[in-house]
Amino acid sequence: MKKIEFGKAFITDHLALFRCPMCQLPFDTVEGYSLICPQHHSFDLSKKGTLFFLTKQANNEYDKGMLESRHRILQAGLFDPIVAAISHHLGDRPETILDVGCGEATPLTRLLALREPHDTAIGFDISKDGINLATQQPVDAFFCVADLARLPFNDATFSAVIDLFSPSAYGEFNRVIQPGGKLIKVIPNSGYLHELREALFGVGQKNSSYSNEKVYELFLKHYPNATINELTYTFSIPEGYQRDMMIMTPLHWGKDRQDNANDLVNQLESITVDVSVMVANF
Repeated sequence: MKKIEFGKAFITDHLALFRCPMCQLPFDTVEGYSLICPQHHSFDLSKKGTLFFLTKQANNEYDKGMLESRHRILQAGLFDPIVAAISHHLGDRPETILDVGCGEATPLTRLLALREPHDTAIGFDISKDGINLATQQPVDAFFCVADLARLPFNDATFSAVIDLFSPSAYGEFNRVIQPGGKLIKVIPNSGYLHELREALFGVGQKNSSYSNEKVYELFLKHYPNATINELTYTFSIPEGYQRDMMIMTPLHWGKDRQDNANDLVNQLESITVDVSVMVANF
């Protein structure tokens, strides 16, 4: 099946998931390859079977090269234990999953591959380049370009919202999650990629350490009964992937890098992944 045909079949079969980002009315018509709301706002499927829901210019800092490096590293397995931890928190029955800031979608693809139930899954990102890469994944998920602050989805439509290292809009999450559903948010801890930080910036410098305290506290402010599980492991960097390891993160934008930073990065053989998996039940 061509990607545009898959996209058309998905939005036709799951029309009840979508609402217009312009007028907030539920979409009620699929005409040809267009999704149309009662106010006649129309959004056309791309040849890749995706929808572009942005209504204004987006500020996206992830360029294509960064996303491609991220794709290679994630394909090598960097986040596989995180994906397994997320899967552990999902139910045995089919879920309706929203992946927030899915990027090139390796984590969502591997999550769905772990799951025996046939889940319904949508991944969205503000980056069109990221969504274009996502459509190359071997997965029956639907992808769209959308704004986190104005989700193009109806109220109480998802049983699981997954937020892996992405910004959050808790009001929107609360709106689209079903009663009995859950929000799974993964955030980096202070030890996350600390070897890379130290290679780039040295020890004891502004960019060589990291704190998630504000993000952590804000999540608990919204969901005081959430469960928090820490996950720490070591990932062996495949030979020749050291530069991708650096380019895939915003760390390479940081100022005050050491003069020999590139040499030190190229010597890295392994990296620490240190995260908190935060789960709020609705």
